[in-house]
Amino acid sequence: MSMPFGAHETMEVHEVLNEKLNLINHFALYAQFAQNEQIRSMIDRHLQTAVAAYDQLVAYTHDYSAANRQLPPYRDMTAFMHPQQIQYGLHHPMPVAPEMQGRLNDPQILCAMLSCHKNSAKLHMQGALECADPNVRQMLVNGALACANQAYEVFLLMNQQGLYQVPTMNDHTAKTFLHSYQPMQPQSYPQAFMQHGGMQTGTMQGMRSGMMQPGATAAYQQ
Repeated sequence: MSMPFGAHETMEVHEVLNEKLNLINHFALYAQFAQNEQIRSMIDRHLQTAVAAYDQLVAYTHDYSAANRQLPPYRDMTAFMHPQQIQYGLHHPMPVAPEMQGRLNDPQILCAMLSCHKNSAKLHMQGALECADPNVRQMLVNGALACANQAYEVFLLMNQQGLYQVPTMNDHTAKTFLHSYQPMQPQSYPQAFMQHGGMQTGTMQGMRSGMMQPGATAAYQQ
Protein backbone atom coordinates (compact mmCIF):
# COMPACT_ATOMS: atom_id res chain seq x y z
CA MET A 1 0.00 0.00 0.00
CA SER A 2 1.29 3.44 -0.88
CA MET A 3 2.23 5.71 1.98
CA PRO A 4 0.97 9.20 1.16
CA PHE A 5 2.91 11.03 3.86
CA GLY A 6 2.95 14.79 3.50
CA ALA A 7 6.24 16.60 3.07
CA HIS A 8 6.05 18.21 6.51
CA GLU A 9 5.39 15.03 8.44
CA THR A 10 7.98 13.10 6.42
CA MET A 11 10.67 15.54 7.53
CA GLU A 12 9.35 15.69 11.10
CA VAL A 13 9.33 11.90 11.41
CA HIS A 14 12.87 11.85 10.05
CA GLU A 15 13.94 14.32 12.75
CA VAL A 16 12.19 12.38 15.51
CA LEU A 17 13.60 9.02 14.43
CA ASN A 18 17.10 10.44 14.15
CA GLU A 19 16.80 12.01 17.60
CA LYS A 20 15.37 8.79 19.08
CA LEU A 21 18.16 6.73 17.56
CA ASN A 22 20.76 9.00 19.15
CA LEU A 23 18.94 8.96 22.49
CA ILE A 24 18.99 5.15 22.51
CA ASN A 25 22.71 5.08 21.67
CA HIS A 26 23.52 7.61 24.39
CA PHE A 27 21.40 5.94 27.08
CA ALA A 28 23.06 2.60 26.34
CA LEU A 29 26.38 4.36 26.95
CA TYR A 30 25.13 5.97 30.17
CA ALA A 31 24.09 2.55 31.45
CA GLN A 32 27.72 1.39 31.24
CA PHE A 33 28.99 4.29 33.36
CA ALA A 34 26.19 4.69 35.92
CA GLN A 35 27.17 3.62 39.43
CA ASN A 36 23.92 4.17 41.31
CA GLU A 37 21.50 1.24 41.05
CA GLN A 38 18.46 3.54 40.99
CA ILE A 39 19.91 5.43 38.04
CA ARG A 40 20.74 2.22 36.17
CA SER A 41 17.19 0.95 36.72
CA MET A 42 15.74 4.22 35.43
CA ILE A 43 17.97 4.15 32.35
CA ASP A 44 16.84 0.60 31.61
CA ARG A 45 13.15 1.51 31.83
CA HIS A 46 13.60 4.61 29.70
CA LEU A 47 15.60 2.65 27.13
CA GLN A 48 12.84 0.06 26.79
CA THR A 49 10.27 2.80 26.21
CA ALA A 50 12.48 4.56 23.64
CA VAL A 51 13.20 1.38 21.70
CA ALA A 52 9.52 0.39 21.59
CA ALA A 53 8.48 3.87 20.38
CA TYR A 54 11.26 3.92 17.78
CA ASP A 55 10.31 0.48 16.45
CA GLN A 56 6.62 1.38 16.31
CA LEU A 57 7.21 4.53 14.28
CA VAL A 58 9.68 2.80 11.96
CA ALA A 59 7.23 -0.06 11.41
CA TYR A 60 4.45 2.36 10.48
CA THR A 61 6.62 4.07 7.87
CA HIS A 62 6.96 0.62 6.23
CA ASP A 63 3.43 -0.71 6.69
CA TYR A 64 0.15 1.03 7.55
CA SER A 65 -1.08 -2.05 9.43
CA ALA A 66 1.53 -1.35 12.12
CA ALA A 67 -0.83 1.31 13.46
CA ASN A 68 -2.77 -1.52 15.10
CA ARG A 69 0.22 -2.51 17.25
CA GLN A 70 -0.50 -0.40 20.28
CA LEU A 71 2.23 0.23 22.81
CA PRO A 72 1.41 -0.23 26.48
CA PRO A 73 1.01 3.18 28.13
CA TYR A 74 4.14 4.47 29.81
CA ARG A 75 3.93 3.96 33.55
CA ASP A 76 4.15 7.48 34.91
CA MET A 77 6.31 7.19 38.03
CA THR A 78 5.39 10.74 39.08
CA ALA A 79 1.59 10.60 38.94
CA PHE A 80 1.11 10.91 42.70
CA MET A 81 3.65 13.63 43.40
CA HIS A 82 2.60 16.66 45.46
CA PRO A 83 4.13 20.14 45.46
CA GLN A 84 5.12 19.62 49.10
CA GLN A 85 7.48 16.82 48.07
CA ILE A 86 9.65 19.13 45.96
CA GLN A 87 12.68 20.68 47.62
CA TYR A 88 12.62 24.40 46.88
CA GLY A 89 15.34 26.97 47.38
CA LEU A 90 19.08 27.16 46.84
CA HIS A 91 21.23 25.43 49.45
CA HIS A 92 24.90 25.94 48.64
CA PRO A 93 24.70 24.59 45.07
CA MET A 94 27.91 22.95 43.92
CA PRO A 95 29.90 24.82 41.27
CA VAL A 96 30.04 23.08 37.90
CA ALA A 97 32.18 23.43 34.81
CA PRO A 98 32.74 21.41 31.63
CA GLU A 99 35.01 18.41 32.03
CA MET A 100 36.85 16.32 29.46
CA GLN A 101 37.91 13.38 31.56
CA GLY A 102 36.64 10.67 29.23
CA ARG A 103 34.24 9.18 31.77
CA LEU A 104 30.77 10.19 32.95
CA ASN A 105 29.79 10.26 36.61
CA ASP A 106 26.23 9.91 37.93
CA PRO A 107 25.42 13.65 38.18
CA GLN A 108 26.61 14.17 34.60
CA ILE A 109 24.51 11.23 33.42
CA LEU A 110 21.38 12.61 35.09
CA CYS A 111 21.95 16.05 33.57
CA ALA A 112 22.39 14.49 30.14
CA MET A 113 19.25 12.36 30.51
CA LEU A 114 17.21 15.39 31.55
CA SER A 115 18.38 17.38 28.53
CA CYS A 116 17.68 14.45 26.18
CA HIS A 117 14.13 13.97 27.45
CA LYS A 118 13.27 17.69 27.42
CA ASN A 119 14.54 18.14 23.87
CA SER A 120 12.81 14.95 22.75
CA ALA A 121 9.47 16.06 24.21
CA LYS A 122 9.71 19.38 22.37
CA LEU A 123 10.68 17.70 19.10
CA HIS A 124 7.86 15.16 19.31
CA MET A 125 5.21 17.81 19.97
CA GLN A 126 6.58 20.10 17.27
CA GLY A 127 6.36 17.20 14.83
CA ALA A 128 2.84 16.27 15.93
CA LEU A 129 1.65 19.79 15.15
CA GLU A 130 2.81 19.39 11.55
CA CYS A 131 1.27 15.96 10.91
CA ALA A 132 -1.65 15.23 8.62
CA ASP A 133 -1.61 11.46 9.17
CA PRO A 134 -3.65 10.80 12.34
CA ASN A 135 -1.65 7.74 13.37
CA VAL A 136 1.73 9.46 13.07
CA ARG A 137 0.32 12.44 14.94
CA GLN A 138 -0.89 10.24 17.82
CA MET A 139 2.42 8.38 18.03
CA LEU A 140 4.28 11.68 18.32
CA VAL A 141 1.84 13.06 20.90
CA ASN A 142 2.27 9.88 22.96
CA GLY A 143 6.03 10.21 22.59
CA ALA A 144 5.96 13.82 23.76
CA LEU A 145 3.98 12.86 26.85
CA ALA A 146 6.26 9.91 27.69
CA CYS A 147 9.38 12.08 27.32
CA ALA A 148 7.85 14.83 29.46
CA ASN A 149 7.06 12.33 32.22
CA GLN A 150 10.52 10.78 32.00
CA ALA A 151 12.13 14.22 32.17
CA TYR A 152 10.15 14.95 35.32
CA GLU A 153 11.17 11.61 36.79
CA VAL A 154 14.84 12.48 36.24
CA PHE A 155 14.27 15.95 37.70
CA LEU A 156 12.72 14.48 40.86
CA LEU A 157 15.72 12.21 41.47
CA MET A 158 18.10 15.11 40.89
CA ASN A 159 16.05 17.33 43.19
CA GLN A 160 16.10 14.72 45.96
CA GLN A 161 19.87 14.45 45.64
CA GLY A 162 20.36 18.23 45.66
CA LEU A 163 21.61 18.20 42.07
CA TYR A 164 18.68 20.23 40.71
CA GLN A 165 17.85 23.03 43.10
CA VAL A 166 14.79 25.16 42.38
CA PRO A 167 15.28 28.92 42.87
CA THR A 168 12.39 30.74 44.52
CA MET A 169 11.18 34.30 44.83
CA ASN A 170 9.64 36.08 47.79
CA ASP A 171 6.30 34.42 48.59
CA HIS A 172 4.49 37.76 48.70
CA THR A 173 5.94 38.72 45.31
CA ALA A 174 4.89 35.45 43.70
CA LYS A 175 1.35 35.63 45.04
CA THR A 176 0.96 39.30 44.15
CA PHE A 177 2.15 38.57 40.61
CA LEU A 178 -0.04 35.50 40.01
CA HIS A 179 -3.11 36.54 41.98
CA SER A 180 -3.64 39.43 39.59
CA TYR A 181 -5.38 36.80 37.43
CA GLN A 182 -8.92 36.23 38.64
CA PRO A 183 -11.48 33.56 37.65
CA MET A 184 -14.18 34.62 35.26
CA GLN A 185 -17.47 35.28 37.04
CA PRO A 186 -20.53 33.34 35.79
CA GLN A 187 -22.59 36.50 35.33
CA SER A 188 -20.07 37.73 32.77
CA TYR A 189 -20.46 34.69 30.49
CA PRO A 190 -22.14 35.45 27.15
CA GLN A 191 -25.74 34.24 27.16
CA ALA A 192 -25.14 32.16 24.03
CA PHE A 193 -22.28 30.36 25.78
CA MET A 194 -24.56 29.32 28.62
CA GLN A 195 -27.31 28.12 26.27
CA HIS A 196 -25.26 26.21 23.72
CA GLY A 197 -22.86 23.72 25.23
CA GLY A 198 -21.15 26.05 27.70
CA MET A 199 -20.31 24.88 31.20
CA GLN A 200 -23.12 25.32 33.67
CA THR A 201 -22.60 27.60 36.66
CA GLY A 202 -22.78 24.70 39.08
CA THR A 203 -20.13 22.80 37.15
CA MET A 204 -17.77 25.77 37.14
CA GLN A 205 -18.27 26.36 40.85
CA GLY A 206 -17.68 22.68 41.55
CA MET A 207 -14.46 22.73 39.57
CA ARG A 208 -13.26 25.79 41.46
CA SER A 209 -14.12 24.34 44.84
CA GLY A 210 -12.37 21.08 43.92
CA MET A 211 -9.27 22.96 42.81
CA MET A 212 -9.18 24.86 46.08
CA GLN A 213 -9.53 21.85 48.36
CA PRO A 214 -6.40 21.22 50.45
CA GLY A 215 -6.53 17.51 49.64
CA ALA A 216 -6.51 17.94 45.89
CA THR A 217 -4.06 15.47 44.33
CA ALA A 218 -3.27 17.04 40.98
CA ALA A 219 0.23 16.05 39.84
CA TYR A 220 2.72 18.89 40.09
CA GLN A 221 4.51 19.63 36.84
CA GLN A 222 7.91 21.11 36.29
